[in-house]
Amino acid sequence: MTVLSEVGDRTFCVAAILAMRHPWSSVLCGCLSSVILTTTLSAVIGWAAPNLIPRELAHRITTLLFFGFGLWSLWEAYNEDDDDNEELEQVEKELNQDAAPKDTTGKGPKGKEGSKVAEDLKKQRKPFLTNFFSPVFIEAFSVTFFGEWGDKSQLATIGLAADENAVGVILGGILAQVLCTVAAVAGGKSLASKISERLVTMASGVLFLIFGVQSFLSTVY
Repeated sequence: MTVLSEVGDRTFCVAAILAMRHPWSSVLCGCLSSVILTTTLSAVIGWAAPNLIPRELAHRITTLLFFGFGLWSLWEAYNEDDDDNEELEQVEKELNQDAAPKDTTGKGPKGKEGSKVAEDLKKQRKPFLTNFFSPVFIEAFSVTFFGEWGDKSQLATIGLAADENAVGVILGGILAQVLCTVAAVAGGKSLASKISERLVTMASGVLFLIFGVQSFLSTVY
């Protein structure tokens, strides 16, 4: 489920593009740290849910989530163009905007004195975390973390952990995320551009529906 949800999506494209621009080891470590954290947090939330609400209600919500994600994915696949790499283009555009140099010194003095002032200001505004982690690691981690938060795979992970063994969900989710991230970093933009988003989205929709039917039948029988 996680593989089909993640291949070709936003965070996959982020890992692929960043790996082309920066040292692949920093990008890989940042992305992997982020997906491992988000997967674990999602499973913990799902595991805690039955303790906050009745287990039967949690099971029904999970079933509805699977059916909802399945229909949503099939609708997206129906409206997608096979030759359209909109997700990749949008991610690349946003990363280009973030990487564009910004003038933070205003119209201050120029020449050597101005350069020194600019350098001092840059050091003062240096984020605290860069004392411990490389800027590339922080960028890969933060972009991946916020990209994962609230997407279909995360919500599905919460639903699965609420209804199934949380440890199994964590291990399966992390394994899938590692495979996708390594593939994205190794394959780069060329791999991301060749993936058929429509086919992957359709396959994920069918799988969500299968999980939904399975969950529904377990309630009935």
